[in-house]
This record gives sequence, C-alpha cells and structure tokens, in this order.
Amino acid sequence: MKVYSYESVVVGTGAAGYNAACRLKKGGKRVCIITENTEFGTSRNTGSDKQTYYKLTLSGDAPDSVRKMAENLFSGGSTDGDNALCEAALSVRCFMNLCELGVEFPTNRYGEYVGYKTDHDQYARATSVGPLTSKYMTVALEKQAKELGIEIFDDLLAIEILKNHDGVLGLLCLERTSGEFVAFKSANIVLCTGGPAGVYADSVYPTCHTGSSGIALCAGAAAQNLTEWQYGLASLSPRWNVSGSYMQVLPRLLSTDDGENETEFLSDFFDDPYEALSALFLKGYQWPFDCQKALSGSSLIDILVYRERTVKKRRVYLDFTKNPFGLNNIDYSRLSEEASSYLKKAGAAFGTPYERLLKLNAPAAELYKSKGVDLSKEYLEIALCAQHHNGGIAVDKWWQTRVKGLFAAGECAGTHGVVRPGGSALNAGQVGSLRAAEYILHSERTVSENDFKQVLAQREQFYCEEKRRVLSNPDNAEEIMIKAGRQMSDIAGAIRIKDQIKAAIDENSNMLKGLEYTVGVGDISRFFLYYKLKDTLITRGALLYAMLNYIEKIGKTRGSSLCHDEHGTLREGLDEIFRFSLENKEASGLIQETTFNDDNKSYRCMWRAVRPIPEEDSFFENVWRLYRENKNVY
Repeated sequence: MKVYSYESVVVGTGAAGYNAACRLKKGGKRVCIITENTEFGTSRNTGSDKQTYYKLTLSGDAPDSVRKMAENLFSGGSTDGDNALCEAALSVRCFMNLCELGVEFPTNRYGEYVGYKTDHDQYARATSVGPLTSKYMTVALEKQAKELGIEIFDDLLAIEILKNHDGVLGLLCLERTSGEFVAFKSANIVLCTGGPAGVYADSVYPTCHTGSSGIALCAGAAAQNLTEWQYGLASLSPRWNVSGSYMQVLPRLLSTDDGENETEFLSDFFDDPYEALSALFLKGYQWPFDCQKALSGSSLIDILVYRERTVKKRRVYLDFTKNPFGLNNIDYSRLSEEASSYLKKAGAAFGTPYERLLKLNAPAAELYKSKGVDLSKEYLEIALCAQHHNGGIAVDKWWQTRVKGLFAAGECAGTHGVVRPGGSALNAGQVGSLRAAEYILHSERTVSENDFKQVLAQREQFYCEEKRRVLSNPDNAEEIMIKAGRQMSDIAGAIRIKDQIKAAIDENSNMLKGLEYTVGVGDISRFFLYYKLKDTLITRGALLYAMLNYIEKIGKTRGSSLCHDEHGTLREGLDEIFRFSLENKEASGLIQETTFNDDNKSYRCMWRAVRPIPEEDSFFENVWRLYRENKNVY
C-alpha cells in the first residue's frame, strides 16, 4: 500500500476545499488535496438563474452591521449563533479574497460592490457574477492552489478516516481506476466533500457528485439538522434549477403518459387560469419549496408536480413554445399586481414564453442551448428535486467536529438551519474553510508513527478481505444505488410518509449489516462503486432515522418538507397523502443531532438547544491584548 505523510489533508476540490488548502499552505503547513477528479463536484458544475453570493452590505447607505447579519442567519431557526456570527464577521474578508483572486463581482463607477435582495434577506447583501458564480470561485482558487505548489492527488476516493481514542491519525483512500488502497498519515483532515447528493434520484446535483458524509459518521462525528433540505423544481437532463426567469415568463406546465395523453394539469386544481399563472410566476422568486406556502401559495406548484410524477407516475414538462391554457394573447392585467407589473416593466408582456425569456433573460435560454436543449423547439422535463442540504456534519465555532483533528466545511458542514438567505451557502463554505485552517495553523497536534502503523495494519487486513468478497459477488452495486435513490425521492423528500420511512429504515439497516456479502461489482475498475454505495447507504440511514425521529418528537411540518399526518389539514382538491399539520415554531430553537454506531449499524438522535449568538467584549484594547498574546484563537 502506498503511504504518504502530510500535516493536513483536504478532501475535495470545490471552492471550500481549495480555500482551506491555500490558507494552510500560506500559513506554512504541509498540505495536500485529494479528489476523485478535479472536474467533479457541485461548486464547479452547478449554478442557477443568477447564482448568489451573500455577504455584508458594501454599498449605499443601508444601516448594516456584522451583528445584524448574524441575527438574520440565526433567525432562520435551528442555527448555532457562534457559526452565524463567524459567517457574518468573516464574510467581507472572504469576499474580498475572491475579488483579489479575480472573481469579477460587479461594482459601480465608484468601486462600491452593489447588491440586491435575495430570499430571507432585508438588506440587499446579495451579489453575483451570473449563473456560474461558484464555478468562477473554484477556478480562481484552483489557480492559486497551483501557484502555491499544493500537491493534488487525483483519482482517489476517501473511504475511511483512520483514528484512535485521541482523534484523527490519517485517511484511507481507494484509487478509482486501479482499485488499489492508498493511505495518508495526517493529524488534520478537512472534509469539503459537499452535500449527500447520492441519496436522491430526483436531484439538481451533478451526477458526478455523491458526497462522503458517511465516512465522518463512521469516524464518530455527529450530524445535525439532517431533516433540513432545499427542494425545488429542476430539469432532469441537464440537471439545472428552473428558478427565476424560467418561471417568470409563464411557460406551459404539462404532464404525459410517456408522450401520450398530454394535459395541463394546473387546470385540474385552479379554476381561474390567471390564478395559476400568478402562482407560477411567484415560483421564480420563491423557488425553494416552503411548507408555509403549501396551502395557498407558490409551493402548490411543487405539490402538483410531485403528485403528477410520483403519485400518478406521469412525466412532467415545461413548454416554452406556446402560451398556457390555449391563451393566444395573455391579458396581463388579470395577473397578480406583482406579476403584471414586473413583466410590463421588463418589456416582456407579449408573445410566447420563449420570446419573453429572450427579452427578460437571453443568457438563460442560451444556457440550455449550450447543454443541447433548444427551448424554442423542445419540451423540458422537470421534477421536484433535492438542491441543497442545510444540515450536515455538526461542527463547533472552528468548524471542527467532535472528533479531534477532523473538520468539515462547505455543504457537508451542517451550519445552516431551517431556512437561510439565498447565497449564504457560498459564503459559509469560504468562512468555514478559513476557520478550520486558522485553527489548524495554531494547533500543535501530531500523530504517532506507531499509532498510525498499528491502526493501518488492522484496517488493511479488513479491507483486503472485504475486497475479495465484493469482487466475487454479482454486479449489482449500481442497481441498488438507483433503487435506493428512487425510494428516497418518493417517500422522504419534500413529501415525507412516516410508515414508508419506517419500513425503509429497517430495509437499509439489513442491507448495511451484510453489505460485503450481498453487493458486488463487475471488475476492479468498478470497485469504487461499492464504497460509493456504502457511504450513501450509511448517510441515507441517518437521514431516514432523523426524519422519523423528527416526525415522532415534533410531529409538525416545518421548513422545506411536509410530514404526512392522517389527522392534519388537507387542502381541497389534493390527495390524502398531502394531509399535514402546520409548522411548529417551537422547534426552531432546537437542533437535532444524529450519530451512527458502525459496530451494529444503528443510529441515535438527541435534541439540544441552539448555541446563542455570543456576546463578545468589543473594547479594542482588551481584544488587541488578547490577540497579541494569541489567547483568542481558541
């Protein structure tokens, strides 16, 4: 087995991973990055209508402050105050670092970084460089990493965090193409592996991204807020959010039986076509599914799409080639005031949806054309998809997990709560990776050579035996992954069904207990799929268990999902499956933590109060003295 030694290892080549590595390298640490492929990942391969970066206000006369931004982040519910304060306090430093690296966030003629309001934002803190903001961030940070000479190990999948009772000892990886094991001795590991995208079939995440949260759970890290996601309407091929302009131009929404029996199903629910169109317009602004808008708001659109696709088993499409409901000429005055005013001011109150899209946002149409879909001629298949995980691995104010030497940053860290301002995830990834790096730079943690070799020898024997078994089994890993993802989207996405979640937990647990005896791959070049499946099933089990625990303890809907309740409220015109209890506000002050016991493949949930926003001594002389003495680092 190849063995390497570094002071720190960063896992992942997204914006958070590159930032962590660059900060560590500039601080004098021997650091490397491991990745399955530098072209993989959500940061590089996703975007939206106008992908947002959220930071403190840097223009105009808005009375903004670090404390106000922290309070906004904290008010989303189930958010720890120390993480919120860090994300607010360091937002400008991280944002300006990106600007200096060449990410071209727009300024006015005087150099002010102008902003706009995003969802759950009162202060116009948002900014953007277009639909590929996170990609531009990643490319800029990657360039810096290469200029700094940071070694990047490509083609490696992290499969286990090596540790003992004192914490991290290193990392065990699998070389994807050869199927050989590779080990890293390191006192610090920073996971920047993104959200657990592999658990859902209906997903906006790029197909190359599955996540690696399972290895953190196996190492003893806790997860938090696993029930909290963002779901929204997205196209299936290519995978892309149909937010913003795509909805505001009022396309047709239809379903078919594999191309037959086409119907505009919104008319089955809305008596007035202009009420339906007004709700559709709002989906552009209010893209994420929101339980508060499920009874009488834009999220009705999401429910109706889910019903067509999942309950009725029909395929759902957007059609930009002609107007909805046979309206040759839309009477824009009959739309809601917000929709009517917006389209008229934009000069887009005319023509077909495609013609309106060209007027309102031509790059949005060109984006699909660049991916092989001509919206002027073709239907666009969509579904209610998982887009972002607000939960994740639990971390402290330095983004360190409860395992000493193990850090998590970016989407794999669970620093968001029930709701968050749009674009705050990009800021959180930069702040979290900076905080982890700063802690490591002031840490004197080391790893004993003997401890590392002893643990590695034990694990090497286990993995060689596991490898022999898996290669002798029938090739079924990919089939199981697809089936498990379909089940998650059907029963445990935006719509959650308690009895079916219970059954899925038992099924998942039984599968994990005998995985190496029942799952196989075709040849050594596909061996990595076994570990992808293993990690996904561990994470999936944690998600399902957390959802069931939430339903049983809280019993009411909140945030981005509806929990079916046979005694709850039912909107007239919907099926029984959409009967649910309204939001429980009291739960916003609590955080659910979930742990995994690898020995018996079991999960446990506990609840705690959120950590409040710290009340810090801001008297300059005191802070300066502590800073000089290096006492406020920890």
